[in-house]
Amino acid sequence: MNAKQAALARKQLERRLAPLRGLSLAVPPRGWMKAIREALGMSSRQLAARMGAAPSRVPAIEKAEVSGATTIRTLREAAAAMNCTFVYAFVPIKPLDDLLRERAAEKAGRDVTRLDHTMQLENQALLRPDLEDERRRLMEILLADSPRRLWEDD
Repeated sequence: MNAKQAALARKQLERRLAPLRGLSLAVPPRGWMKAIREALGMSSRQLAARMGAAPSRVPAIEKAEVSGATTIRTLREAAAAMNCTFVYAFVPIKPLDDLLRERAAEKAGRDVTRLDHTMQLENQALLRPDLEDERRRLMEILLADSPRRLWEDD
């Protein structure tokens, strides 16, 4: 995928994710599965029958959900058995382009710090404004290149 395609894909994904970023969903203490099942007035035995599972499986799944030890597939099956849609997403805490800019700034900052140190050793230290200009220049280069380079630890 070239840089233009990647930027367009990020923009489209960002449009889909933006509404989710503002959501504040507090997970019920005993898990979503148990909360929805009980709100529907469904027993664990009834849910197990709807899932085609052994009655002892539902409490085990509910416990595993709370501990984070269940699978997406299992949760999807339980949701379907309760006439629910299972929703799963990674929601970046900031817009994707902001995350890329922050990572580029971090990498450029490290490079400029190394450069500054080397030049000081050679008694050729740059002034702060020159270092900042170099940091910005490196950021632009990093952002113009493939985003994959941003995540490589040099």
